[in-house]
Amino acid sequence: MADYVIESVISRPFEQATYILWKTGQKQAIVVDPGFDPRGILQLLEHEGLALTAILNTHGHLDHIAGNRPIKEAYPDAPLVIGRGDAVMLSDPAANLSESYGLPVTSPPADLLVDDGDVLDYAGFRLVVREIPGHSPGSVVFLSGETSPRFVLGGDVLFAGSIGRTDMGGDFALLVRGVREKLWPLHEQTVVYPGHGPATTIGREKRDNPFVGDAAGA
Repeated sequence: MADYVIESVISRPFEQATYILWKTGQKQAIVVDPGFDPRGILQLLEHEGLALTAILNTHGHLDHIAGNRPIKEAYPDAPLVIGRGDAVMLSDPAANLSESYGLPVTSPPADLLVDDGDVLDYAGFRLVVREIPGHSPGSVVFLSGETSPRFVLGGDVLFAGSIGRTDMGGDFALLVRGVREKLWPLHEQTVVYPGHGPATTIGREKRDNPFVGDAAGA
């Protein structure tokens, strides 16, 4: 039985998944990638009686940062965290792609910029940062290797049966290499919580993913 809870809030128009996680029996929480439904996120926190301790962004695209401002305004002491390579996207609607969708989005600046190998301790979780660029310039994932089961907050790096888009200034080869070098060594039962679509496992994707798994070949 898991010793933590992970709930999702799915927001339109991109069907993006925001995750709220907390340890069982505790009242501190982390919000990952606040999207276009900040009200839903705040209502869940209030319903569960949770105090927010951190806002984590896996990357800086509009659908993953759209809720940063209202969540930060509601919890000003919760640090906003993003990978160093995507920091500029928080304040630049062209860089975060919101301008091209006609939905200009800006976010407060990050309180903490993280790099590959950094370790975060929030709400009782110890999360290791792994930088996996390719979908965005500085995309990161957050790995929990001390929970049961282990999990990855993966953003748009790896999906069930797919990977993140690389046709909007990304790099397909870089993304594939990053997934294989930094995610495949993880335990096969590690659960992946992606930015879109259902959860999956490292083992399943390593075997069957047509882009980066064994099915993709060399």
